Amino acid sequence: MIVYAVELEMESALRDEYLAWLREHVAEMMTLPGFLGAEILERREPAPAPGCWVVAAHYRLRDRAACDRYLAEHAPRMRAAGLARFGDRVRAARQVLETA
Repeated sequence: MIVYAVELEMESALRDEYLAWLREHVAEMMTLPGFLGAEILERREPAPAPGCWVVAAHYRLRDRAACDRYLAEHAPRMRAAGLARFGDRVRAARQVLETA
């Protein structure tokens, strides 16, 4: 199994607006081929810098092929949606994790 993890950091003032958007975004991601489940998680440790909020979306995918297909065919469009709405107010870091 693959976990595609996206950590997002922003000013705390964006929390409610971003979380509402992220829930819709995750629901759309779940319609893509190979996606099995997802969680939205708030980072607690290490604590975010004062005035910042950090959230992560963890997506479970069936296998590496599904992840590769997502990255090649869907990721540019899905990332562009967030950039169009929030621009550089949100910083993203991504990881692909695989079951050992």
